[in-house]
Amino acid sequence: MIEARGLAAMVAEACAVAERIAGEERVELDWQSLWAIDPIPFHPELIELGQTVVRELASDAPSLASGPLHDAAEAARVGVPTVMLFVQSLRGLSHAKEEDTSTEHLELAVEALDRLTTKTLAWVG
Repeated sequence: MIEARGLAAMVAEACAVAERIAGEERVELDWQSLWAIDPIPFHPELIELGQTVVRELASDAPSLASGPLHDAAEAARVGVPTVMLFVQSLRGLSHAKEEDTSTEHLELAVEALDRLTTKTLAWVG
């Protein structure tokens, strides 16, 4: 799980490396924080159910952190049990007009969402 402390350490390390390189290259560097939000965790049991259904359909179920503020994050913030499934985008493009997904991956995503819904209904029932 991503935690604010870990993210702060990553930023500090990136700043230190950038400052070192800027010094070596004799260029000026200025850091500004434009915006920040603490990580919003999703429901651990729903994450496990999501990983289970993805593993049923594929060989791996990596956990991904999401930087964009999806509606799901706002639901999780107020205590609604929440999880997200991500679908692979062609060329790694996401949140852009060029984003696209193969038909095969869309079909797998629909199947995964159906299975996750079924397992979630059994879990809450």
